[in-house]
Amino acid sequence: MEIFYSSEASGSTVFLGQEESAHCVKVLRHRTGDEITVVDGLGTMMRCRLIDDSPKGASAEVLEKVPNWGGHPYSLTMAVCPTKNNDRFEWFVEKATEVGVDEIVPVIGERSERRVFKTERSRKIALSAMKQSLKARLPIVAEPVAVKDFISSPVAERSRSAEHSSPVAERSRSAADIKLICYCFEGETLRRSIEDVLSEAAEGANITIMIGPEGDFSPEEARLAVENGYIPVHLGPSRLRTETAAVTAATAVYLHYIK
Repeated sequence: MEIFYSSEASGSTVFLGQEESAHCVKVLRHRTGDEITVVDGLGTMMRCRLIDDSPKGASAEVLEKVPNWGGHPYSLTMAVCPTKNNDRFEWFVEKATEVGVDEIVPVIGERSERRVFKTERSRKIALSAMKQSLKARLPIVAEPVAVKDFISSPVAERSRSAEHSSPVAERSRSAADIKLICYCFEGETLRRSIEDVLSEAAEGANITIMIGPEGDFSPEEARLAVENGYIPVHLGPSRLRTETAAVTAATAVYLHYIK
């Protein structure tokens, strides 16, 4: 199934950007009159008929709209420290998008080896993964923020804008947020399994999961997280790389809710 992305519409007409238009017309050889599938990145899939096959700016007439196409019954924010090797973080972005995530926040910790992170490439990877996995909602890839600032900021004030807020999040604003931190804690704090915590969560929960850098969060960051309501969790007995832990956590949420 070929999926195209458009963030621009006027009435019953959607317009493809230059890159999407070139792929549609020059690579896949679609012509005026062909039916194509377009997603808007906000959760809606549109069955369309091509009315302009210009490779620099194609447009299509909307025939049918399907809301919350390929969606999931929860809202998930993954706050993950960028890895020293950026390819590993980009792999996480791709896989988390395929599984189901609403927002990815690169957080910079006291022990982070990568302290500069450029979001644009990860946003392109998320866009490609959204289309590949047959979804209509594009995850937000936020600008980097310090771990302590992220922990201290109320969930409601974070970067998710109103137009990107999922229907699930809208339905569950009155529900308690579930905030989890994956940290070793060296035996001083009891950690619960992530599945154990999720078993107490209602459908439509707003879930935030923090994953530290290669050297883990600092004790001060972990203490601050717990003080701000984060629940210490583990992902099993294996020692996982940052990106593996992040994908494992996102998958745990997906498998818990998708029966």
